[in-house]
Amino acid sequence: MRCPYCDSLDTQVKDSRPTDDSAAIRRRRVCPDCGGRFTTFERVQLRELVLVKRSGKRAPFDRDKLQRSVQVALRKRPVEPDQVERLINGIVRQLESMGETEIPSETVGELVMAGLKGLDSVAYVRFASVYRNFREAREFGELIGELEQQGEAGTGAVVRKLRARADGADE
Repeated sequence: MRCPYCDSLDTQVKDSRPTDDSAAIRRRRVCPDCGGRFTTFERVQLRELVLVKRSGKRAPFDRDKLQRSVQVALRKRPVEPDQVERLINGIVRQLESMGETEIPSETVGELVMAGLKGLDSVAYVRFASVYRNFREAREFGELIGELEQQGEAGTGAVVRKLRARADGADE
């Protein structure tokens, strides 16, 4: 493993242990050349996944990009990091278990939306606004209306606040 500080290829593993959900191995490493310490994670990868974007362009699936997108939606929300990790791991497992190497990007987006909906309704609305490319406040109102109709437990107060914001933005 290359040292991120000095680019030396000779790093040593000092400690290895499984993550809380046993989906990865966490390794603490040290570089004998510069003394730098860093952590790496080792995960099982069942197959190379390729995303097929709406434009028809293909790109390799990037777990880190997925995690960054989810974290942006969850920014400043009361969600624990282990909940985010479980969500990401679940999405990746679902994608890998589909049996296909080429996955439409819409499939990933829908899985993220479903996961966020169960985790945090505000993050769900944030992600949906970018994923569905909202252009008007009316579209937020429609999405919030869907949440209200589904009667998500524990989201009533949040939905009412979102509805008030959307109604205020229409004025």
